[in-house]
Amino acid sequence: MKALIAAPVLLLSACAGGGAGAPAGTERPTIVSLNPCTDAILAEVAGPGQLLAISHYSKQESASSMEPATAARFAATGGTVEEVLALDPDVVVAGSFIAPATRAALEDLGLRVVTFGIAGDVAASIAQIRELAALSGDPEAGEALIARIDAALAQAAPDGEEPIEALLWQPGGIVAGEQALVSDLLARTGFANGASARGLSQADYVALEDVVAAPPDVLLVAGSAAGQTHPVLDRLPGMHRARFDTGLLYCGGPTIIRAADRLAAIRGGAS
Repeated sequence: MKALIAAPVLLLSACAGGGAGAPAGTERPTIVSLNPCTDAILAEVAGPGQLLAISHYSKQESASSMEPATAARFAATGGTVEEVLALDPDVVVAGSFIAPATRAALEDLGLRVVTFGIAGDVAASIAQIRELAALSGDPEAGEALIARIDAALAQAAPDGEEPIEALLWQPGGIVAGEQALVSDLLARTGFANGASARGLSQADYVALEDVVAAPPDVLLVAGSAAGQTHPVLDRLPGMHRARFDTGLLYCGGPTIIRAADRLAAIRGGAS
């Protein structure tokens, strides 16, 4: 099967030039990103012309963690070997769930593939920023982004108030567990994740009747299923309901800044 993948791609390799290895001297490497979370970080730390393409997910409003104007600055690929090889990058950055056949084909063709997992908290995201900034050859850009994140989190932190119980109702009616980045952000912005208090963990399902029977202090709705938009939610006493953009749920990096700002605004409205 590998021969079937590599054979047509070798023709593209011959046309692409020989620049798949690390560049000589101090020249910064060119990069193709195949993951929406690394897309957003690399858009901040890479230099002009260095990030050759981002993932197609970052061009889709429902899947992107980037602002549309930022995503519009970059080309995108569907993640195929042919598309990546045609761009002739020095490095391919991908998520840890990249298809093994795709990774093997890229590496067989001499491309360096670096993978990143899902950041489970702010500290893990900060570590990824530093890794990606070092990979791109500009650690100072990474530290500048980290300073902006630190400032946003400090601005969004509660001033001694007791945490407010919040249930984050994600697409598909599921909740975020304690090991999710967004749960760390909830804690840092003055909320207590209501999922754990209900005995729920990552990706457990919450039905409309569960919310009606025991309304949280704050319901953060990030989905659009029928139950998540039902009019009865407007009639639950003592519950503050707010929309939470799906683009703020999963990625770290600069997305933390926007998520912290949004959560602080919601807390202010619920106080």
